Amino acid sequence: MASIQAVVVTEGAPAKLALTRVDAPAPAANEALIRVRAISLNRGEVRRSQTAAVGWRPGWDLSGTVEQAAADGSGPPKGSRIVGFMPSGAWAELVAVPSNSLAVLPDEVSFSQAATLPVAGLTALMGIERAGGLLGRSVLITGASGGVGDFAVQLARAAGARVTAHVRSEARAGRLRDIGAHSVAVGENLSAARGPFDLVFDGVGGALLGEALGLLGKDGHAVAYGQTAGPTTTFNLAQFYATGGASLYGFILFHELLRQPAGVGLKRLATMIADGRLQPLIGAEANWTEIGTMAQRLQDRDYPGKAVLQVG
Repeated sequence: MASIQAVVVTEGAPAKLALTRVDAPAPAANEALIRVRAISLNRGEVRRSQTAAVGWRPGWDLSGTVEQAAADGSGPPKGSRIVGFMPSGAWAELVAVPSNSLAVLPDEVSFSQAATLPVAGLTALMGIERAGGLLGRSVLITGASGGVGDFAVQLARAAGARVTAHVRSEARAGRLRDIGAHSVAVGENLSAARGPFDLVFDGVGGALLGEALGLLGKDGHAVAYGQTAGPTTTFNLAQFYATGGASLYGFILFHELLRQPAGVGLKRLATMIADGRLQPLIGAEANWTEIGTMAQRLQDRDYPGKAVLQVG
């Protein structure tokens, strides 16, 4: 059987990730065979790699070209430039992807830009839309210098919201103002954030989420998608009740994609890049031979936005 290179959990490798030869994929009838050109890293898959069994293959985000169209006739034809999502194993030279998890790229969108979209872009898009229409509403986005937060600031602004972005360091505040944040609350807590907010979109968790819940207005929504500060949150329940109808929603992208396939949102996001409404922040870029080093840099919070690796 033919073999390809792929990123595999490897004991003793930097961040436990290394390139290894594996069997080439055999696509199902509804899967297209994709020649991968670029991938991007997410904290979740890198964190899981640290405890996964040797041989596990991580990877959610990819962009590339269709080498073989799906046999059932669904999805893009051979030669199409695409962006795609996989539940695991996307970090490889050649992958088999369900056709409904693919979107064709406009000519204006590069492979590197596209690779940032699947997890970070879809989380931001689907997460902020949990609150319904945002026109004229007030939104607080925590963890705004990360890949998801950066997209969320832009998408909330494009939807007509008044956006407050929270970041711990002033050094990363300029980017948020440039991409549309009306105000930036800088610091370890939310003392500089001026509520009430109709929507809190939180990727931090811990004490910060508890504080953010206290800033919700009447019928406000909080959407929690991450827990970089830890999995445990305490908050003032009486204050939460007093907002009158406020809600807290735990967002898990994999669950959301059971309701709507990834290709739908990816098409929307790629179109927004093409027409200039969305600007991915690529904080680091390298060849995928540096996968271990780049994964470690991600864990160390060494760069804002997304890390993109070129394949091949």
